[in-house]
Amino acid sequence: MAIAIKISDALISDARVYSKVNNRSLTGQIEFWAKIGKCSEENPDLTYNQIKEILLGLVELHSGQKIEYKFG
Repeated sequence: MAIAIKISDALISDARVYSKVNNRSLTGQIEFWAKIGKCSEENPDLTYNQIKEILLGLVELHSGQKIEYKFG
């Protein structure tokens, strides 16, 4: 369900720049930031890169791209 929300012009401006760099839509960029922020609040001990890698791993897992992790 999509709803309209008001966000600041500054956030929109920043998201527009990052969306072009990351090849995402403006909405996609803001959703990405929201997902990262939510994960960060739920897991305060994880770094940004750890969160990104976990999210990438989940997408790969759900798309059937499973690779066994080798320890050491």
